[in-house]
Amino acid sequence: MSSLFKRLPCNRLAATRRRSRRLHSHPDLHPHPLLATFSRLCAEGPLPAALALLPDLAAAGLRADPVSLCRLVKLCVRHGTASDGRLIHHHVASRDHGALAHGGGGGLFVSNSLVSMYVKFGLLNDALRLFDGMPQRNVVTWTTIVAALANADGRKEEALRFLVAMQRDGVAPNAYTFSSVLCACRTPGELWAVHASTVKVGLDSDVFVRSSLIDAYMKLGDLDGGRGVFDEMVTGDLVVWNSIIAGFAQSGDGVGAIELFMRMKNAGFSANQGTLTSVLRACTGMVMLEVGRQVHAHVLKYDKDLILHNALLDMYCKCGSLQDADALFCRMSQKDVISWSTMISGLAQNGRSADALWVFDLMKSEGVTPNRITMIGVLFACSHAGLVEDGWYYFRSMEKLFGIQPEREHHNCMVDLLGRAGKLHEAMEFINEMSFEPDSVIWRTLLGACRMHKNANLAAYAAREILKLEPDDQGARILLSNIYADLQQWRDAEKSWKAMRERGVKKEPGRSWIELGKQVHVFIAGDLSHPLSDAIVQELNRLIGRINALGYVPQTEFVLQDLGSEQKEDLLKYHSEKLAIAFGMMHAMEGKPIRIMKNLRICGDCHAFAKLVSKSEDKVVIIRDPVRFHHFQDGVCSCGDYW
Repeated sequence: MSSLFKRLPCNRLAATRRRSRRLHSHPDLHPHPLLATFSRLCAEGPLPAALALLPDLAAAGLRADPVSLCRLVKLCVRHGTASDGRLIHHHVASRDHGALAHGGGGGLFVSNSLVSMYVKFGLLNDALRLFDGMPQRNVVTWTTIVAALANADGRKEEALRFLVAMQRDGVAPNAYTFSSVLCACRTPGELWAVHASTVKVGLDSDVFVRSSLIDAYMKLGDLDGGRGVFDEMVTGDLVVWNSIIAGFAQSGDGVGAIELFMRMKNAGFSANQGTLTSVLRACTGMVMLEVGRQVHAHVLKYDKDLILHNALLDMYCKCGSLQDADALFCRMSQKDVISWSTMISGLAQNGRSADALWVFDLMKSEGVTPNRITMIGVLFACSHAGLVEDGWYYFRSMEKLFGIQPEREHHNCMVDLLGRAGKLHEAMEFINEMSFEPDSVIWRTLLGACRMHKNANLAAYAAREILKLEPDDQGARILLSNIYADLQQWRDAEKSWKAMRERGVKKEPGRSWIELGKQVHVFIAGDLSHPLSDAIVQELNRLIGRINALGYVPQTEFVLQDLGSEQKEDLLKYHSEKLAIAFGMMHAMEGKPIRIMKNLRICGDCHAFAKLVSKSEDKVVIIRDPVRFHHFQDGVCSCGDYW
């Protein structure tokens, strides 16, 4: 203390000593017993006892200090209700506490706590009323309101308006303000304006602001904008690395996410749970099993992290590696309903419906209660195995046995179940008897079943219903034209094609991709632009020669164009999955299956081709389409030719 006095000018020394004397003789050093008890209860609880003293304080004319009141508010948020919070607010306002009405420092401190309390209780309008009545506000006040509005449904525009008002009021936003409000940006223009504001005040280099900027650009689908913010970093930070990797993974650019993950490791950063979850999502989307297995090595140090292990389990299931999924599932010391549901859905999608239903029975015997996601997996298993009666049983017993009210997704599974089984009229009756109006997803499911079973009349009806709900939906028009072509109703097909040409609709080409040495090779139907195309065609010809000896005959009915037989065979020959299979065979490794991802449902000819190649080459071929996996081995597919 003596060194402090030495640094003070003489004319300030006496004043400092006077303040020191007043401090040491302050009556708060010996507070009223009631205030002392109240202060202790605010800090330690219980809350009811602290609240019970408020009327006594008022009756005695005693004012609690701001620190105790703020502690009481925090205690209320942790253990109380909104009614308790309003009681505290009423007490503070009625007693004035020397500050709420006059804007003193302690009063602002208490007011900010009350605003935050209302926000945490979800009472945003109460928070705004208190905010409006405050004579003084600081950056904490404004930021609390801006963040609450940014996170509230339908109030993001207000958050941006409050940010502007805050600056006009002379209060400078801080890093947390900008980090909070960036999620309210719904258009590129709004985002650019806020981004410019961060640059203007020099906060664009703050790690949390930069992370939020990346998230905001990614959520608007602007990967280049997010990457631009990331690349401006002078030094890296794990938070920002996680943001950019998660953004690419969530936007469907799995390759970009994995490339960034490799860069992060090369830069010397260690992945945490957030990083690994995002990378596993990327591996799942791109069916990059080998990279996923490398990520598994990082997961081992988080052996108690259930979220991470569920993500890993999902990756193995969706990459078609049930052997890895089974091993991981059995080793997991903890399993929740997500773990069980993931395994059930994974088995069902990989053609092991009986095993999926067995795991469901095991789950119930372990005392784990199924949820709505579990039941979707169970109904999917029934649908893709043709188990109509089992499907009806599970659907009808959901509410009675597990308290799960069937939702749209469960009804859609039933339409799929009946449609795949060829019970199209029963499916139509089921739709008509639903307690809610069918949406476009349900009509698309019926339309797909109509194509499978070549029912043009019902298909046309389903397509019309889809277009009523979504007039710009082009998939329904394309699928309907395919159905007409399937039935060789070329006049109707031509009408559909003409209508699509007039609308500028183009069919999405079939694409397949395969991972090789951490690289993804993409093949498009009829496109021979791959650098190894000559060798791929040569290998494809060799495979066709081999399976011809096993009885392969091109199924030209799957060419949906009115062409000659030879032209149809040429079109079938260069379907994307055939090119990918040939490429995979050229680089096949002993004991490892060929894994292929596909954007469209596999056609019947390619299905027959893959079955026979698996037999002639003694090689397992796994193809994942948008709905399920096909495991081809020794001339047989896991789907049992029911897909």
